[in-house]
Amino acid sequence: MAQIEIYTRPMCGYCAAAKRLLQQKGVAFVEYDGWKEPARKEEMIQRSNGGRTFPQIFVDGQHIGGCDDMMMLERAGKLDPLLAA
Repeated sequence: MAQIEIYTRPMCGYCAAAKRLLQQKGVAFVEYDGWKEPARKEEMIQRSNGGRTFPQIFVDGQHIGGCDDMMMLERAGKLDPLLAA
């Protein structure tokens, strides 16, 4: 199973939707709160090559983008193979 990391912030609908999809798929993930831990936000920006919006999602260290990007992968049938890697 792939290692999933997601950078989130409170009261973020996109963050909630992304986590909900991962939970529906039964996938474990590590969540970093960029609001409570400002250093995590800077880390997220660096790792995502400038991505400043929440969430930012990584699968096995590879940046896949935000919630919309993950949903596009899901619609294209590409998310499950990525998560199962």
